[in-house]
Amino acid sequence: MAVDFIFMLTRDDMTVENCLEVFEEAAPIGLAHVGFKDVGVSLQTLRKLNQAIQATGATSYLEVVSTSPEACLRSAAKALEIGVDCVLGGKDIEAMLTALKGGKATYMPFVGRTIGHPTRLGGSPDDIAQGAARALALGCVGVDLLAYRATEAQPLDLIRAARAAMPTGQLVVAGSIDSPERVDAVADAGADAFTVGTAVFDRIFAPEDRTLAGQLRAIRAACA
Repeated sequence: MAVDFIFMLTRDDMTVENCLEVFEEAAPIGLAHVGFKDVGVSLQTLRKLNQAIQATGATSYLEVVSTSPEACLRSAAKALEIGVDCVLGGKDIEAMLTALKGGKATYMPFVGRTIGHPTRLGGSPDDIAQGAARALALGCVGVDLLAYRATEAQPLDLIRAARAAMPTGQLVVAGSIDSPERVDAVADAGADAFTVGTAVFDRIFAPEDRTLAGQLRAIRAACA
């Protein structure tokens, strides 16, 4: 089963300081999905980065790592201001949808109990299923699932639960996807896409080719 990947210009849940240079290096590969976090660099840098991503025809993603309701709403306002295509993360679905209203960005919230930064995930498969179904019912296009950051359940069980509860929504698995074997596992469990950030910058995904291009090409090959 084919699956998409979103290249996150992030390490340890923060946008990398040289994100503009990294994207310029990665752009010739022809990535379809590129994202970044709402922390780590200035709003001006994020605006330039978003414009560069969209200029290549790729879909841009801003992932919210803030935990308080107030901070999440500030992140939503930031997403509107810079014009991203999709917002990932955040927990107060109704408030986030209201904050994003009038803009073009679609929304995929976290489901389960997200804790701390870097973020961990609490919750059982039933909790995840209920959260995914609720998100779709409220008008989200899908959900952002931190399956491999789980503290109470097996990652693949959480992915399967979200998929079963949300047959028509987009299911993005975020965090700790660092090998072709793990790509196969999340695809077989029902994910539509996954994010990769730190594993690229640490050159974990394809140890035999330490270049950025080599890492990204290896991930794309694993998706086929």
